[in-house]
Amino acid sequence: MQLYTVHAGNFKLDGGAMFGVVPKSIWHKLNPADSNNLCTWAMRCLLIEDGNQLILIDTGIGDKQSTKFLSHYHIHGPQLQQSLQALGFHAADITDVVLTHLHFDHCGGAIEQGSNGWQPTFPNARFWSNAAHWQWATEPNDREKASFLPENILPIHQTGQLQMLPVHRDGTLVNTSSLPQLNFRFAFGHTDAMLLPQIQYKGHTIVYMADLLPSIAHIPIPYVMAYDMFPLITLQEKQDFLQTALHNNYILYLEHDPIHECCTLQLTEKGIRVKDTFALSSL
Repeated sequence: MQLYTVHAGNFKLDGGAMFGVVPKSIWHKLNPADSNNLCTWAMRCLLIEDGNQLILIDTGIGDKQSTKFLSHYHIHGPQLQQSLQALGFHAADITDVVLTHLHFDHCGGAIEQGSNGWQPTFPNARFWSNAAHWQWATEPNDREKASFLPENILPIHQTGQLQMLPVHRDGTLVNTSSLPQLNFRFAFGHTDAMLLPQIQYKGHTIVYMADLLPSIAHIPIPYVMAYDMFPLITLQEKQDFLQTALHNNYILYLEHDPIHECCTLQLTEKGIRVKDTFALSSL
């Protein structure tokens, strides 16, 4: 088995929204904002090569949206297809795409504009979600609706490529024989039934953090995004997960951290904090 970091570009989001109730005087030191109060964030996907399977976790924003839409997010840096090709892979090689959740910055790259309309970017892949989150995304509440774009979501179902994982709300890990490399945690604070893929690799347990912990700056318990639907649930989920991760020496793979790919944890007088940061390729 081999793991690869795959970049889907960087983008900018409002710093206040990313750090919630934390004052700018504090978060600005962690991820400095530009003159428009925007901070740079990564869209860092993960590629798993194992035998005949090539599994991609998340896909970034993609490039099919209107110029006006994309201008709000100042997308820059290597894009998904470029990054795959740099590793020697192509979209048609991908056998499975795991979508942690269906917010546009995580699933937009899964669909592209074709000659006959929207089509999957990965024509030979199965796309993995779960029924609870799928319903949440296709029947969105008014607050979250802007993050769930139908053109990113519905074509996956229309082509028959959508696969559903079972949902466990009691903390039990989920697995499927179709993806034996992965176990799945669930988180319910950011959005309903977000997937956190977990993989054993070279003697380590690596957890893809999605939006439960977007960056190392979000490790302190109160640092919760204003984007989260249920922030008090996120607080509890973070607290529980960080204890488990510390006890088991997990490696956290950070999707949105603009600098750091991976980190480990340690207990300090201020609570659980980052220990070491490093590139996935160093393992």
